[in-house]
Amino acid sequence: MHQLRIRFWKLSAVGLGWLALSLSTSHAEEAHPLRRLLFFHRSAGFQHSVIEEKEGRPCYAETILLPICKKHHWDLVSTKNGEIFTPENIAAFDAFLFYTTADLTAPSAADGSKPISKEGKEAFLEAIRNGKGFVGFHCAADTFHSPGDQAASQPVGERDPYINMLGGEFIVHGSQQKATMTVVDSKFPGASSLIPNFMKHEEWYSLKNFADDLHVLLVNETKGMQNKCYERPPYPASWIRNHGKGRVFYTSMGHREDVWTSPQFQSLVIGGISWAVGDAKADTAPNIQKVTPEANVMPPK
Repeated sequence: MHQLRIRFWKLSAVGLGWLALSLSTSHAEEAHPLRRLLFFHRSAGFQHSVIEEKEGRPCYAETILLPICKKHHWDLVSTKNGEIFTPENIAAFDAFLFYTTADLTAPSAADGSKPISKEGKEAFLEAIRNGKGFVGFHCAADTFHSPGDQAASQPVGERDPYINMLGGEFIVHGSQQKATMTVVDSKFPGASSLIPNFMKHEEWYSLKNFADDLHVLLVNETKGMQNKCYERPPYPASWIRNHGKGRVFYTSMGHREDVWTSPQFQSLVIGGISWAVGDAKADTAPNIQKVTPEANVMPPK
């Protein structure tokens, strides 16, 4: 069984069935509520190198998140074990950080981790609707795919409920390459320091099934990109949206280790987490039609 790695929490007991918390709170933390985050990095499909666990050591992504969480007074629990998704455990967290692939209710040949139960998936999505936060990195869009042709869009009613929560879905990616990210909301927490049009070498996802209410933060400019899957108009690469009472942040970045260490990525992620847990304000007005009016034009097959 994959173990939970608990950072900064004092646990009166450790187990997947329940989490009993005993927190020591400083005066600074009283003014700024301590937030509890679950970093879930299970791979039911391809396992990315940044979340591989070797010899019981934390994965690379976790080593980047830990000092960020410590600095911002966020408690981090990291696991690949889907059995943590019980109503009692879900209630203990303020936000869920996903770096996941494929159907998380299915067995995993990639990392051998335990799946989420179908009831656990439903409880998790209901918790987001009821006000929990969600942060999706990179392949979080390559998780719980909608039925039907992967290269085609599906109507909202035919999309997987997880995809409707996230606001977009992975189609395919081409070769790793440099692409331009256009910052369309520089007032978003963490985006003010970004160059309006910055370039990043990354494994860029071609995405579909965008929610109509996305507030786009970064646009993936496709002009000059190689590979057929990018022969399409610009489309959202990072966004936020409200899902019921919940706050959802997603960025397609996060494949490469040097992306995880880049100031642009870390600044955006800090802003995304801060907003998702309710510690920062942001404009959530839908702008997808304004900034990426042809986002739903699919690339050629």
